[in-house]
Amino acid sequence: MQRNSILNERHRQLGSLLDGETWNNMPLPWRYSTDAHEEVIATRTRAGLYDVTALNLINVSGKDAASVLDQLVSIDIARLKPGCSRLAAEVNDDGALVDDIMVIRDGPDAFRLSHGSGKTKEHLDRVAQGREITIQADLDTHILSLQGPKSLQILAPHAALGLETLPYFQHTTTTLFGVSVIIARGGYSGELGYEVYCASKNAVSLWDQILEAGKPYGAIAASWNALELTRIEGALLFFPFEMPEGDTTPWEVNMSWAVDLDKKGPYIGKDALLKLRGRERVKQAGLICDASYAVEAGSKIFKDSLEVGVVTSSSYSHYLMQSLALVHLLPTHTALGTRVVVKGLKGECTACVVKTPFYDPLRQRTHGTP
Repeated sequence: MQRNSILNERHRQLGSLLDGETWNNMPLPWRYSTDAHEEVIATRTRAGLYDVTALNLINVSGKDAASVLDQLVSIDIARLKPGCSRLAAEVNDDGALVDDIMVIRDGPDAFRLSHGSGKTKEHLDRVAQGREITIQADLDTHILSLQGPKSLQILAPHAALGLETLPYFQHTTTTLFGVSVIIARGGYSGELGYEVYCASKNAVSLWDQILEAGKPYGAIAASWNALELTRIEGALLFFPFEMPEGDTTPWEVNMSWAVDLDKKGPYIGKDALLKLRGRERVKQAGLICDASYAVEAGSKIFKDSLEVGVVTSSSYSHYLMQSLALVHLLPTHTALGTRVVVKGLKGECTACVVKTPFYDPLRQRTHGTP
């Protein structure tokens, strides 16, 4: 069944045809009449407003909610406090990643799952069998994501709490422009940002009011093409594009932070996942390519005559003025400064392994004090 954002008319007014590839059965505003690279610059220097309603949201509640979710993901749910969120590794019985998932805890027995296009629903149904739990897909909530260094200044005067006190990856129920919402600090741009979860009936007015409040700061609406550019600059992973092998493990994409090694209880794929630690076939890395274009995803990477990797995602960043590539490399070829050759449909170019993220390598913009 096709889903639609209540903001589609706003997207059309901004120049989107909503006729490109869908995600999670929802048409996306991939492009506006403004240039995506200019939208990135706005996000990096001022603020960009994104509609990320296409994320799947599932409400999970009940006596057994915490223990069921503990069997779904590799993090220890008991450590997750109400008002906090964590990204987690969700794997199959073979220890391979099967979705992007964020676990959001609203109360002792109340959670929300924000996930992508993978196996979360199937896995959740599996571990919930016979348990005292209520699982309900949320098809009403809309998510407005204001990203950029001016986002706090734009939202704070209109929120009923001190947003400057909200830590990274925490959320709270409040009002914004007099409307009941949940505001979370986070996003997918590698910037300071806030996500506003609201009822569909309020989404259009909130979208308009956020943009109106942002005008003095130079805030603009931003498309999904801009979001893709910012997430690559920030070296943020996207399932399944950064997992092209089909059985990629968290260890191979540097997601050890999403696995609690001392977690006592069982979860799907635990034994296989722990056995695969230290047996990585590839490692996630970043390349700066000596090219004036974005190399293609799927391009092969060579060192001398040896094929040593593949490009998973790429962009030409007008903000950084560099050709960027997220890649999988043989573990023996990930040392910073390693020179390689990338061969794709546009030709071949030399490239160098560099530290990621490409933008804000210490992640001070997202994690620091605003």
